[in-house]
Amino acid sequence: MIRLRWVASLTLVAAMGLAVAGTGVARAEDADGPRALSLGSAMPMKTTSLKNVDSKKITLGAAAGKKGTLVMFICNHCPWVKAWQTRIASIGNLARTNGVGVVAVNSNDPALYAEDSFDSMRKRARDVGYKFSYVVDETSDLARAFGASHTPEVFLFDGAGKLVYHGAIDDNAHDESAVEHRWLQQAVEAVQAGKAVPVAETKALGCGIKARAKKAS
Repeated sequence: MIRLRWVASLTLVAAMGLAVAGTGVARAEDADGPRALSLGSAMPMKTTSLKNVDSKKITLGAAAGKKGTLVMFICNHCPWVKAWQTRIASIGNLARTNGVGVVAVNSNDPALYAEDSFDSMRKRARDVGYKFSYVVDETSDLARAFGASHTPEVFLFDGAGKLVYHGAIDDNAHDESAVEHRWLQQAVEAVQAGKAVPVAETKALGCGIKARAKKAS
């Protein structure tokens, strides 16, 4: 059933013109592209300063919660993010009130999609009701460090700072009533309870991250 659902979702990607080929960040599974963090990994770039939608600077380390930390790579323009955004808000808001730090990250280059501008981020956070930080990855280096390749794509760390869930929100972006597997919600609940995550990794589907060009060292 899950395999059939993913096949249907992939077909929908092609139909919507959202295939990730040719985007700024390669698929996590590509041999020559960035690899997503492995389970058990520590959070990268914890001390990097990031601009939040309230114009204040934060770091992932400062935003970490005692029970865990959820980092979600999202954006404004992607139809997949829009389809999931109320669930992103509800899961993130509830997690934040229950001891899990939550940060949403926009790594896209707004020169490619004006809808991903900082002003649009502030409006989206307000309109959807994000009660957690929504920050700009101004170099797209945070996405590279995580190996994030899609929006949305989520990384959940436990209270010890180790990656315990990576992948998708759930198994049906476009019809919440038909969701059978609420992977992120269940992972967050497990972390809050200090228990093992039931499903630790799933395939993230969505738009490819439109990263800024990497600066020469």
